Amino acid sequence: MAPRIVVIGGGSYQWVPKLLVDVVNTPSLADAEIVLEDINPEPLGTMADFVRHIATLKGIGLTVSSTTDQPAALDGADYVVVTISTGGFASMRHDLDVPSRHGIKQSVGDSVGPGGIMRALRNIPVLVGIARDMEAICPDAWMLNLTNPMTTLCRAVTRETNVKTVGLCHEVAGAQWMLSNVLDADFRAIDFDVVGVNHLPIMTALRIDGEDAFPKLRELLSDPELLDQPIHLPAGMDPEMVKLAAEVSKRSVLESHKVKLELFDRFGVLPGAGDRHLVEFFPGFLTEESGWGERWGVGLTTIEHRELGQSFHIQSFEKMLEADEFTTMPSGEMVAPVIQCRETDTAGWFPLNIPNAGQVADLPRDVTVEGMCVADGAGVRGRDEVHLPPAMAECLRRVSASQELTVEAAVTGDRDAVFEAMLLDPLAGRIDYDQVRSMADEMLDATDAWLPQFA
Repeated sequence: MAPRIVVIGGGSYQWVPKLLVDVVNTPSLADAEIVLEDINPEPLGTMADFVRHIATLKGIGLTVSSTTDQPAALDGADYVVVTISTGGFASMRHDLDVPSRHGIKQSVGDSVGPGGIMRALRNIPVLVGIARDMEAICPDAWMLNLTNPMTTLCRAVTRETNVKTVGLCHEVAGAQWMLSNVLDADFRAIDFDVVGVNHLPIMTALRIDGEDAFPKLRELLSDPELLDQPIHLPAGMDPEMVKLAAEVSKRSVLESHKVKLELFDRFGVLPGAGDRHLVEFFPGFLTEESGWGERWGVGLTTIEHRELGQSFHIQSFEKMLEADEFTTMPSGEMVAPVIQCRETDTAGWFPLNIPNAGQVADLPRDVTVEGMCVADGAGVRGRDEVHLPPAMAECLRRVSASQELTVEAAVTGDRDAVFEAMLLDPLAGRIDYDQVRSMADEMLDATDAWLPQFA
């Protein structure tokens, strides 16, 4: 029987188009039943039309419906994909503005730091509510979460409910693509051991066709002639892309990864997320002295940037809706591939966020961690058991402890737990003690419309 795939946040211009193009391009999901659910009815009709459009172009039997009735959407679900943002840009503006007044600039503000903590406090009750509905309506379904902050949201669901929950993030896939470009390797030939939490996944081993590739990376970084070579693209790419790639040097690509490479040089392991995320875990890179990250090639993401991004997603969607063809290239998101592995009982290896069963040896059991996982008909489970270098392990433990306090605060409405989470968080806790308290209180008060548990 074809799976019923429900998308909560099914009106998302950012997520639904690329996720559903992936589904349509996956043969084993050709007859899937798609349900788009959203609290905002406005985009749902057009989004459903888009799904019908690409299914018709592909000539497959995939069906789609839309609704604002969450329990009805969940009835019979096999997979529940979550892409939401409680409070949207209106709430996120305070996540950035209040800390800025206290001397904390954030490059992203949605995973850790004061912004990430507040976003968790808003989203956790909603995710847990969805999971409780799933327990009652579709208890065997899997929750596939793409919403940030991924670690704390997945942890809250697995702590408070029995729903099988997986967090899926494209950051490691992005690092894999970058490494294939600069190490002249096929993307599929690259394998790695990776452990950490979302947006701080750390590659402790890197292999190309089974051979240790860290020496090759070090050689590249130390050889100007190699750095000035053009990047590598896999066979079969669009000729125009190949032509453009011939004018892009490996050096220019690596310029966008200064923080990642500095940490690799220091600790001998390679973080797998983009630098704009990494600096919020290592705030020594995000200081006034560095131009708030400018010296390291990192910019600050403002609300205006996010609003421009949303406009871009809408424009891209409108073009796709009118087009008579669409890409067959995978988006890099893992929703369709993971569902395919589950449905066909074919083992696939993915960097996923699940409860720690020993795969991150430096963190407690059951906290949510990101690592290489196996997905197949039996479920999703960790593939490796990995230790980090001592200093990196200690950084990770501090982040995880702050995330555990964040979950506790979100579930209980305990303001003291919010303060303690911020004290422990490397970015939020870098200012004066009294200022941390004031900042936490101001952020809670500014966003109280989306925080009923603190009323």
